Amino acid sequence: MDERRAPPAPRAPAMWATAKKDSVGTALGRSKLWFTMGRGIVTEIFYPHVDVPQIRELGFLIADGKGFWRELKASAHPELHTEDDRIPVPYVRHTHDRFDFRFRVCPDPDRDTLLLDFALEGDDDLTAYVLCVARLGTDAHANKAWVAQWQGRPVLWAEQSPFGLAIACRDPEGRALLAPCCVGEVGASDLWQDFHLHGRMTWDYNEAGPGEVSLGGALPRQGTLAVGLSSSKEAAATNAWSSLTQGFSRCLRAHAAEWQAWHGTRMPPEDLAHALTAESKALYTRSATVLKVHEDRSFPGALVASLSVPWGETSATLGGYHLVWSRDLVETAGAFLAFGAKKEACQILSYLISTQQADGHWLQNQWLGGQPFWSDIQLDETGFPVLLAGALKAENALDDILVQDMVFRALRFLIHTGPVTSQDRWERDPGINAFTMAIVIAALVEGAECLDDRARACAWMFADYWNARLEAWLYAEDTELARRFGTKGHYVRMAPAEVLDGNTHDQQAIAPAEGASDTLRAACLQVSTDFLQLVRFGLRDAHDPCIRSSLAVADGLLRRDTPNGPAWCRYNGDDYGEHTDGSPFDGSPFVTSSQDGKGIGRAWPLLTGERGHYALLAGEDPTPYIEAMTAMTGSGGLLPEQVWDADPLPDQGLMPGEPTGSAMPLVWAHAEFIKLCHSSLLGYPVDRPVHTWARYGGKRPVLDYAIWQWHHRPAEIEAGHELRCVLATPFNVRWGIDGGQKTHVMQAEDWGLAFVAIVPASALRGAKSLQLHIEAQGPEVYADGHIVIR
Repeated sequence: MDERRAPPAPRAPAMWATAKKDSVGTALGRSKLWFTMGRGIVTEIFYPHVDVPQIRELGFLIADGKGFWRELKASAHPELHTEDDRIPVPYVRHTHDRFDFRFRVCPDPDRDTLLLDFALEGDDDLTAYVLCVARLGTDAHANKAWVAQWQGRPVLWAEQSPFGLAIACRDPEGRALLAPCCVGEVGASDLWQDFHLHGRMTWDYNEAGPGEVSLGGALPRQGTLAVGLSSSKEAAATNAWSSLTQGFSRCLRAHAAEWQAWHGTRMPPEDLAHALTAESKALYTRSATVLKVHEDRSFPGALVASLSVPWGETSATLGGYHLVWSRDLVETAGAFLAFGAKKEACQILSYLISTQQADGHWLQNQWLGGQPFWSDIQLDETGFPVLLAGALKAENALDDILVQDMVFRALRFLIHTGPVTSQDRWERDPGINAFTMAIVIAALVEGAECLDDRARACAWMFADYWNARLEAWLYAEDTELARRFGTKGHYVRMAPAEVLDGNTHDQQAIAPAEGASDTLRAACLQVSTDFLQLVRFGLRDAHDPCIRSSLAVADGLLRRDTPNGPAWCRYNGDDYGEHTDGSPFDGSPFVTSSQDGKGIGRAWPLLTGERGHYALLAGEDPTPYIEAMTAMTGSGGLLPEQVWDADPLPDQGLMPGEPTGSAMPLVWAHAEFIKLCHSSLLGYPVDRPVHTWARYGGKRPVLDYAIWQWHHRPAEIEAGHELRCVLATPFNVRWGIDGGQKTHVMQAEDWGLAFVAIVPASALRGAKSLQLHIEAQGPEVYADGHIVIR
């Protein structure tokens, strides 16, 4: 074949497809391929792991060769549905005055092939064309593409070592039909540009790249298209033709049988099925499917947060949300446990144990194999795996999984790092956060059950102390916001570390995270709904005055009432969302746009689920929150990360209460929906930590001690309280009272998780102050302290 190389395109950032997915799917057999759908076409295909996208999109174009042509991605309202919410097989229909184009999508359970069974009806002079933008490997600009023959059949090829892609097609009689074809570089010589410039196919380039390449070709009026993936283009073509030989119907039957079998052993309780509306019941089933779809094959128990890249059409990131967060994993494991998928929950725990860092924490997020993507530390992500171990232990489901070492290292890290976290769960600011503290305190209590007596006592000591100090650190009174909403006070979103030294919230400002639009603002002016986790985990009662007053402020600032029901923003001042004019979020490491500003954080259906759990504990009916989440799904029935909460912008596809351009589906949101459904039936949160609830019962503990650490040195303690000095390494403490010459020396005892020395309350009776001199091993070898006794 004569070489006809496509003209190269100027190098530009290679973007992704829309994040507003209408469907996601995978087979449960030997195949290691995942697919997504958006705007009526196939978007990313992942292979051989759920964190490795290999194409940007695969769509269709209908043309008559005389100047008329329509790209189906631009269709106003494509129809998409699945016949069975248990089985990810989307059916798509595009209609036009001149044509009706339909296709079904099904992965081959036995091969790394995606099959599309299609049919074009309409004017006789119309032809359907396939257009595919390849993104093989880690460098979008190093792909190559060819028009070729393989074993006597026409094929479109793309390759970047170590991956190859092949597109092949057969008609209903089994004939190989894919011609004429053309490959090119995106933005200069691809098939879309040909139609845009000429109204018909005129180019016949048979080689393109290296660059961001596109593959295109004419299809028969009816047939099956196969996209094969493998370690080379030739191996991919073998996969594609093997699947075509089997036929679409046979692959579909095998695919459906595997999904039906998986769901068949995990039926929801009959009472739950009766309690839900038909729409919510469908979302419940679909949510279970979504969770399972996001699990990897090579790393059982590893699930990505979403098979999407937020605002993908303006993003060139390699990561997006197809990464692993330990928080999302454990939230998902809780949903698996709720509907009886204990095997998946155990696999998640095993995966987490294998990826725990040497010092006990987990990475902020990571690739499936454990390599870091972002590297900040979020203390809740260290607490969550311990909670999962506790939940499985409570279900007698741990079997032979050994958790003691994992728990010991995690709790040791929490004790010597907390209560200040480098980032909250929203991956923004450092400080003390209510949600993080709820997870950490519960982890200390649940994890203590796996430890020996001394270590258990140490874990309880910190859990009780931090729980007792929550209001001192996080609750601000007589603030501008409290006066505005007529309350005594409220929990702040993030308390700066300086509150540990006795500074008040109005004295300290929160520094904005990288990329945040906020200027410095006093901590007492920033609120979130994070404090609701204190109620969900039994640290505070739903009717606690601090909770109720905080609820009034949070509702006043963060609640958004949409046509589909209420949803809540993460916190005031959040900038992670579209601009006022609907243009995509701009300003994080995700995006490359140069637009000034960042965005406005929109409402999250996930937080509607969290509010539903609070309503349940407050004695209210959670059904409205279940129905609101159900109504906020996209056209394919998936839950988004965010919904639009402003006036309609139909030209941007932004309507109140409907998905924005952020991630969809969000696995965490689907997990929260499942848990809320089960919680509504139980009458309490299905994921509540049992020992934490038993220990606190919604009441803050009353203590007679304070804790001194290198990073937490109280300036004063109450009279009648003892002081417990706690360090990670052995130490001696020399102490005296009221500046006198008489001192006492004691050696710290090993409490398993830490070394502890206690200055008894009886020795401080009548004293006004306490002087300390600490001598320890390690990087900080000594410290002096003066503590007021009041």
